[in-house]
Amino acid sequence: MEAKGLFANAKIKQGVFANKNNTRVGLLIRINIGGIFAFHSSYLNVNLLVFSTMQGLLSDGTIIAVKQLSSKSKQGTHEFVNEIGMISALQHPNLVKLYGCCVEGNQLILVYEYMENNCVARSLFGRDATQKLKLDWPTRRKICLGIARGLAYLHEESRLKIVHRDIKTSNILLDKDLNAKISDFGLAKLHDDGDTHISTRIAGTIGYMAPEYAMRGYLTYKADVYSFGVVALEIASGKSNTNHMPKEDFVYLLDWAYVLQERGSLLELVDPDLGSLYSSEEAMVMLNVALLCTNASPTLRPTMSQVVSMLEGRTDIQDLLSDPGFSTTDSKFKAIRNHFWQSNSVSHSISMSTNGQYPDSSHTNIISREGNGIVQRSDQDVSI
Repeated sequence: MEAKGLFANAKIKQGVFANKNNTRVGLLIRINIGGIFAFHSSYLNVNLLVFSTMQGLLSDGTIIAVKQLSSKSKQGTHEFVNEIGMISALQHPNLVKLYGCCVEGNQLILVYEYMENNCVARSLFGRDATQKLKLDWPTRRKICLGIARGLAYLHEESRLKIVHRDIKTSNILLDKDLNAKISDFGLAKLHDDGDTHISTRIAGTIGYMAPEYAMRGYLTYKADVYSFGVVALEIASGKSNTNHMPKEDFVYLLDWAYVLQERGSLLELVDPDLGSLYSSEEAMVMLNVALLCTNASPTLRPTMSQVVSMLEGRTDIQDLLSDPGFSTTDSKFKAIRNHFWQSNSVSHSISMSTNGQYPDSSHTNIISREGNGIVQRSDQDVSI
């Protein structure tokens, strides 16, 4: 859908945020609503009840992403203010850059760097061949590592310690070189180092929310770790956790991963479009890291810096599982531990074994609570 003429006479507003030469003088520039020419409104597939995101152009020729708030959304106003406050203080190669904002009357607009390859969700799950990208294995691994590094920065390295709360494939954007950039900080929460957790309203996306957060509003960094684990499974498999319908009677990709783990055939999860053009060793690391991240107990999930170290090959998974702080009584941990300990003493095996029943996914419980206070939004986000 074209939106020609929506914003005309491109120029950056002079004032507190920008000088007369239209150069940035602070963390943000403030842009006059007449300073953006938006020419395409289908840049991202987002929830149009809250935000619409368009491609735009500044007077200097810079292509930008223009995120415009719906004037009817009170929830969106809060998210808009929150997003400005959060991301303006953050600078990292794996976080999307916020160039500026526009606040005029009932018009609320965020101006971001333009991401040439849209988002991971569209690249993997696009409805037609023109939307999907052929992501080879090294690229998928690079994307996972980029997300992990971005989250490690948010949780452990930035001055403001932040829980994103809505990590999902549609919030991971891809630049021209297919580098991952975490976006959409509207639901993000500050996390004080002295706090054990945050008790908050539940807001996120079905299929990505950690069980302790979805059911009780108990929020820690480990909620993002869980969401990352789901995203990593999706990237490796090329399948959506929320739409996956395998041959047998399992709805969620995460459930299916546990079943394949029990059968000793976890590599069946790897995207068949890759054929044999992937490293089975790297795939086993990525898939098992994803399963570590999605453990039902938040204390048994690794930190994102540990995830980065494992994906980079600096830390062996068995070293983490040998740590006294990690319990190996959980059946999933036993399976992962056994696989990687055995692979040290014999040639690398791609099979795994486990004991005990595979755990029920928490997602079914989330959906069943829709009538008890969790409201499903049009893009499968939920909030109370």
